[in-house]
This record gives sequence, C-alpha cells and structure tokens, in this order.
Amino acid sequence: MSAKHTIPFLERQSYRRRRLIDTIRTLPVIGAVLWAVPLLWQQSEAPDVVTTSDAIVYIFMVWLLLVVGGGWLARSLKRSDAEETEREG
Repeated sequence: MSAKHTIPFLERQSYRRRRLIDTIRTLPVIGAVLWAVPLLWQQSEAPDVVTTSDAIVYIFMVWLLLVVGGGWLARSLKRSDAEETEREG
C-alpha cells in the first residue's frame, strides 16, 4: 500500500522567515556571480570597451549593493524574529 503524503501546514510568518533565511544564504552566491561579470568583458583597444576603472566602479557598486541588501535582510529577519517572539509570549 502507498502511504498518503500530507503536506505540513506552515504558518505565514514561519514560511516568510524561512524564505528570508534562504535569500540571505544565497546572497554570497549572487555576489560571487556578479563579481565575475567583469571577467567576461572584452579587453581590446576598441572604443566600445569597458575600461579597468569602469570595472572597479562596477565591483564597488556590487559590493555596496550586497552590504545594503544584507543589512536590509538582517533587519527584516530581526523584525520577524521579534514578531514571532511577541506572538509566542
């Protein structure tokens, strides 16, 4: 006989919290992929080529985006933890 598979019910807050944690875990992977993009840019003397200074500005902007995004996600996680603790207590 086959066992009946039941889908566990997840409260909306715990589901959102888990997805937020998943997003935080993927942030370094996203950053590594974005930092690797300048390696794909052409390196010739044509006028439409991206210069090294443009690549450095791009890398800095990606770094800044990762810091701001990580801070925003951490703050959101802290807020959801506080709401969950408040609901339990």
